[in-house]
Formats: sequence, structure tokens, C-alpha cells
Amino acid sequence: MGLSKTEIFTDQQNQIALFAKVFGHPARVAILEYLFKLNTCVCGDLVDEIGLAQPTISQHLKELKLLGLIKGNVEGTSVCYCIHKENWTKMKELMVQFLDQDINTTNCC
Repeated sequence: MGLSKTEIFTDQQNQIALFAKVFGHPARVAILEYLFKLNTCVCGDLVDEIGLAQPTISQHLKELKLLGLIKGNVEGTSVCYCIHKENWTKMKELMVQFLDQDINTTNCC
């Protein structure tokens, strides 16, 4: 298996790719939508809401947390998750800048 050679790309290119990857699974999109809908921390409701096994939900939460889009607080024996609003805003700014590149280009074909 070859290396991804991420070091030859800019930090911004690598960050955009990571964001794209996290949105590449519908379970993570559903988790984010649910967290936005409730606009509060969620502890155990995700398994019932999403319909996946607890270990699977935990893995998706881990990916979202590693990227910084959500944060978790320990409450008793569980972890409650919510959107990390500052990081979400930064991600949106980066993605809008990337996605709006076509606005300043002329038709080439």
C-alpha cells in the first residue's frame, strides 16, 4: 500500500481533505444534523436516533471529535457531545473559500 504523501500538499489542502472525509459518511452527517437540531449536549440518544450499534456510533464520534467539529464533556459515566461552534465556523470559512473558487474564474470551455 502506498503512502498518501500528505506532506507534499499545503496545510489548507490537507485540512479540506480531512473535512471532506468526515462528511463522506452518512452516519457522521446524521450525527451532526442531530446535534444541531437539539442545540444541546447529547449523551445516549444517538444510538436510538441514528440506528447504529454503540461501538459504531462511538467510532464516528471519535472521528468528529478528532477533527474538532464536536466536543465532549464527561458527565458521570457518560460523555455528552455537542457542536464545537468555534471550530465549526472555522471549517465553514475554509470550505466556503475553497468552494467559491469558481466565482472568480472565466468559462474555459
